[in-house]
Amino acid sequence: MMPFFNALCQALLLLYVLCSACAPQQQGPQVITRPTDTTRPATQTATPEVRGVWLTLAGSTVFDSRQNIATAMRILKEHGFNTVFPVVWARGYTLWRSQRMEREFGMPIGAQFGSRDVLRETIEEARLQGLAVIPWFEYGFATFNSALGTPPGAILAKYPQWACIGRDGQIVVKNGFYWMNALDSTVQNFMTDLIMEVVNNYDIDGIQGDDRMPAMPSEGGYDSATVTRYRRETGRAAPQDFKDSAWVAWRANKLTEWLARLRQTVKARKSSLIFAMSPSPFPFGQVEYLQDSPTWMQRGLVDLLSTQLYRRDLPSYQTLLVQLQSQMPISARRKMAPGVLGRADPFIASAQLLSDCITANRTAGMIGSAIFYYEALTPNNNENARALRQGVYRLDAAFPRDSLLRP
Repeated sequence: MMPFFNALCQALLLLYVLCSACAPQQQGPQVITRPTDTTRPATQTATPEVRGVWLTLAGSTVFDSRQNIATAMRILKEHGFNTVFPVVWARGYTLWRSQRMEREFGMPIGAQFGSRDVLRETIEEARLQGLAVIPWFEYGFATFNSALGTPPGAILAKYPQWACIGRDGQIVVKNGFYWMNALDSTVQNFMTDLIMEVVNNYDIDGIQGDDRMPAMPSEGGYDSATVTRYRRETGRAAPQDFKDSAWVAWRANKLTEWLARLRQTVKARKSSLIFAMSPSPFPFGQVEYLQDSPTWMQRGLVDLLSTQLYRRDLPSYQTLLVQLQSQMPISARRKMAPGVLGRADPFIASAQLLSDCITANRTAGMIGSAIFYYEALTPNNNENARALRQGVYRLDAAFPRDSLLRP
């Protein structure tokens, strides 16, 4: 009898185990997870930040065709970038079809572009990839470079009275660039008109100045109108020392006043546009080019500041970054995406250096980074771009519009 009873118990136990395995479990909701696909980027997103790249004319073929533009936008999107700064004003011509330039100089766009509208093509291709577009007025108040043709270029040839004048009475030429007088109201209005053509006619996310806007070499300002104005307002003659601190500060303040007026004009037309600037580091930028960027930020004139911290090694970059932090209000850091040097032929930054600079910006509380320029990413089958995507840009990040526009 006992062997039969033991066998029966074992059979019942086996039946219970089989039924329990088939029955639905009642231990609460169960999370269904998808197996990790290690061959694809993670689908999470990072904190919004500026991941910008400048698109240039020098050393670049991006703007040679619409197909090239489309390829560049796709590559940037695929590798985690979210912002492009395409050049639209350089070498004395525009990359959009400008009514003002056509009327004044018979040049609606750079001659090499024929009937194209390069800015419009760039915007349309960038929008297909979800990229923010902030046109970059690279040349600012400079109109011509001596390496590009016969000086002084079409603009100053027609309007010599627009020229920036040095203490020797001649046009100021600095590092090969011929300059307009950025303190002259007619010249200021000309630049404002060009900028507002872009603001009024294109679907953009903002506009960006440069180390040449607002700017003027400190060697300039010796035209009769400016020196007369300086004497009237200060009671002093313009000094022969063009780096005299009071003379520098007075002229820099005049450029800051124009910047404030420009911002007001842009914002009155489209308040949602990002008002961006990319000056030289302070105090170099003020002493050499009358750019008082700390005052710009203290007065709340700039939504996005990409100071050009262009150095070829990490310690030098970090030194400039620390200086930048010390010069700006703490609240301004969420409006700063410093410029990182990626290429200056023959120099091309390594992926490690680019990654380290981006990480340094994040650690310093900046809102992002901007790389100069696109062709730093593309050699060797986009080697640097791929390295960034696998590392610091592994997760996608949205463009931080709301944070930048917040006072």
